[in-house]
Amino acid sequence: MTGRSGFISFVGRPNVGKSTLMNALVGEKIAITSSKPQTTRRAIRGIVTKGDDQIIIVDTPGLHRPRTLLGERLNALVESTLGDVDVIGMCLPACDPIGPGDRYIIEQLARYPRSKRIAIVTKTDTVSPTQVLDKLTEIKDLLNWDLVVPLSGKTGDRVDVLIHEIIPLLPESPHLYDEADITDEKSGDRISELVREAALEELADELPHSLAVTLEDIVPGVDGAKMRVYVNVIVERDSQKGIIIGHRGSMLRLIGERSRPAIEKILGEPVFLALHVKVAKDWQRDPKQLGRLGF
Repeated sequence: MTGRSGFISFVGRPNVGKSTLMNALVGEKIAITSSKPQTTRRAIRGIVTKGDDQIIIVDTPGLHRPRTLLGERLNALVESTLGDVDVIGMCLPACDPIGPGDRYIIEQLARYPRSKRIAIVTKTDTVSPTQVLDKLTEIKDLLNWDLVVPLSGKTGDRVDVLIHEIIPLLPESPHLYDEADITDEKSGDRISELVREAALEELADELPHSLAVTLEDIVPGVDGAKMRVYVNVIVERDSQKGIIIGHRGSMLRLIGERSRPAIEKILGEPVFLALHVKVAKDWQRDPKQLGRLGF
């Protein structure tokens, strides 16, 4: 008997819990998370297999009003992704009022008529049950949704309900990935993102948008030496370089200490993590530099 398999993408303003939700659904950290806007910059796929059924989750950047060429390209990435998925999940935090940004995104959903549209009330752990009910009532009046589900990606509450309710919305199809797969992310991309996540958590609000991270090289350990992982941390100005490095390298060490355990988990052995800070002037606005950085 053929099951159902297909793609769902979560949309919403930046920092509404999309990446946290994907990690909760997959059961493992696939996408980095942060309280800083624009944390997600790529389309990341997480894979959930339940018997004959398979859900492929495409985590995308938050839709926003772009101020740079990078912002324009991130929005274009979201739009191209939404044209190919079977289900679009609009994430609306239970703790935030519905604002113009939310309404704008909901209006844009009409551009993708082939996709089922569901509303996901995220962060229910931050409010009372009465507030969740009020939010559900408000959301149901915004659009004729195929499904509305409240949940908490952070605590995992009702995440299983979302999985159960999504499957009937997917097309009949055999598995699209091997049932042992949980992502199609390359380990190198995951390593770069883990370093960026650590930096986002430690740095002031003005730096996150200016920060990019790339994997330079991985050198296997020999004769008992640790595997060496070389990573570039890229900023836009010399003044930002000093902030990333910190007094006598203190900030860079902190970023390394925070990211190393997760990197070792991916690679399966202890590593020596070497972080090098580089300046790429105004890279967010430079087409050539954006191309070299993979945007």
